[in-house]
Amino acid sequence: MAEKETALEMAIDLDSPKYFINRELSALAFIHRILEEAMDETNPLLERVKFLGFVGSNLDEFYMVRVAGLKKQVDAGVVDLPPDGLSPAEQLAEIRKITGNLMTEAALYFTKTLMPALKEAGIHLLDYQELNKHQRESVEAYYKDVIFPVLTPLAFDPGHPFPHISNLSLNLAVLIKDKKGIEHFGRVKVPNTLPRLVPIKRSSGSVRKDGTVPYYHYFVWLEQVISANIASLFPGMEVIESHPFRVIRDADMVIQELEAADLLETMEQTVRQRRFGSVVMISINESMSAHVRDILVENLEVDRNGVYTFEGPMGYSDLMGLHSIDRYDLKDQPFKPYTPRELRFDDDGNIFNAIRERDILLHHPYDSFVPVIQFLKTAATDPDVLAIKITLYRVGSKPPAVDALLEAAENGKQVAVLVELKARFDEESNIGWARTLEKEGVHVVYGLLGLKTHSKIALVIRKEGAGIRRYLHMATGNYNAITAQVYEDIGMFTCDEDMGADATDLFNYLTGYSSRKEYRKLLVAPINLRGGIESLIKREIDIQNSGGQGHLIFKVNSMVDRRMIQLLYQASRAGVKIDLFVRGICCLRPGVPDVSENIQVTSIVGRFLEHSRIYYFHNGGKEEIYLGSADLMPRNIDRRVEVLFPVQDEHMIRHIYDNILTYYFRDNLKARKMLSDGSFVREKPQDGDEGLNIQNWFISTRR
Repeated sequence: MAEKETALEMAIDLDSPKYFINRELSALAFIHRILEEAMDETNPLLERVKFLGFVGSNLDEFYMVRVAGLKKQVDAGVVDLPPDGLSPAEQLAEIRKITGNLMTEAALYFTKTLMPALKEAGIHLLDYQELNKHQRESVEAYYKDVIFPVLTPLAFDPGHPFPHISNLSLNLAVLIKDKKGIEHFGRVKVPNTLPRLVPIKRSSGSVRKDGTVPYYHYFVWLEQVISANIASLFPGMEVIESHPFRVIRDADMVIQELEAADLLETMEQTVRQRRFGSVVMISINESMSAHVRDILVENLEVDRNGVYTFEGPMGYSDLMGLHSIDRYDLKDQPFKPYTPRELRFDDDGNIFNAIRERDILLHHPYDSFVPVIQFLKTAATDPDVLAIKITLYRVGSKPPAVDALLEAAENGKQVAVLVELKARFDEESNIGWARTLEKEGVHVVYGLLGLKTHSKIALVIRKEGAGIRRYLHMATGNYNAITAQVYEDIGMFTCDEDMGADATDLFNYLTGYSSRKEYRKLLVAPINLRGGIESLIKREIDIQNSGGQGHLIFKVNSMVDRRMIQLLYQASRAGVKIDLFVRGICCLRPGVPDVSENIQVTSIVGRFLEHSRIYYFHNGGKEEIYLGSADLMPRNIDRRVEVLFPVQDEHMIRHIYDNILTYYFRDNLKARKMLSDGSFVREKPQDGDEGLNIQNWFISTRR
């Protein structure tokens, strides 16, 4: 038997590309799952439109970052291959094929299904030629008074260089002829300062049975309004043709930190330069003439494989604006987040007293985010609080967390804030808040050279008696009160002495000089997180090999790291049961005979963005759970500062397993099972089974 197992191990090479799925193609598969939600008629209509907007924004980011990176690799002649073995050129070829099909599928569904459904619901997205006389008069007046003054036509001729086309901009390519019969090219940018869907005066319908009067909303596309009136921008010229086009540029940023004397100044310069990155993709309509297309391709210096042609509106991300329409009958029903009883305070209440009683878990958005802000606000005003230290990754606009920190500084507290300037697409916002905090005397640092700080941790140091006590909030999500309403995340309050001491060491590592390699309880990347997770997985293998029942449950956003995948394969081959909930990218192939047949991968895409990271280890019945900010990706484990923290309270461990993880297994409406070829099959209720949407179930349990 032992000889047979040895032969089997020798026959299987876990480095073989056939055991890995390409990262980029897996990312596109996730975007397609978002498209499926737009197509899911069990979702309210405006939520389906919002999901289509998410498809657009995710594709934009994919091209700005991932495709741009692959193109750089091709240009640089990079020969290193990812675990799946596809070269950069091969990946680009597959990406073009898949995204072409995905964009066509999205466009057809929008025009053939969503637009008619919106029309039936009283929301009309009209083409300009569909406007009646009164509507056209209203729109033309709006064009004259509002749109026309904003527009800037730009010529292209020997006296005028080809105009810069900014990233994600929607434009009109215009071919005009002067009185001498000479043709000229002009470009008009569709202003993003105006609504893409121009509202036309809404009208009311007949009175409903319930006594209310329905309102019918009418919109027309901004680029069509401009195109219909384009002659006003070129008086005395004949307009031959006018066509919309959209540009996506390379928006990834490489910062030479070692050469930067001031990281904040470098980031400000890099953000400004982003709009000048090389063109990665151009979207055009089929009706655009070959002549105009050639002008764009030549002057934007884009590969012809980067030109995508399709009909319908461009830039579906703008559709998310429709979600603001006051048609609540077409949206998800609102709910009131729950506040745990121990965090409901009267005038004499104090959050620090509650945390001293026991650790407290919050599961957002089902549990309110208010206690997290209250934690910081109380620390800002409590006379016994000496200092506050916190990491900020994405805080958004008008962040109450920053307001609390500013108040703390005004009240004489020592406040230290690590603001991550390299949070992709939030750099500009974070730069602004960093400047604001600095002006108020807050100690602001910008992280470590070569590492992005992604951890979510707040430390409050409070004088109690003759000593001090450290209070912690650690989480899987950001200190962002807005995203906390739509992202699924978990946070925990504790005053555990060892974790508090670890947090102090962590902030010393972030703000000063520290070469600490050991932490008492926290797993910190890039120091001990990889080794910690690997040892915990190996422990499950040892338990299984000793006759026990090994079991791992990981809930993450992405599963990419080669070494972790190979270790999970080894655990599966040893007989360890492995359940993975992976929202997005998954490079592991489940269900491969003799390799991953004990691994099941599930993806859940729904109303809320599944964002929490949960690491469960059965440990022979002495269960352990870690929560935190780290996904199983090389960047998270090796190139970021991440924190995983243990859940120590036995009742809390049971709660996470029995009342959270167990119900993820039961989802048969939003869950999709991954097959070994990388495709996904949607779960369906079996005969006699009741359908369960995990997110709706969590909402219902908080009522």
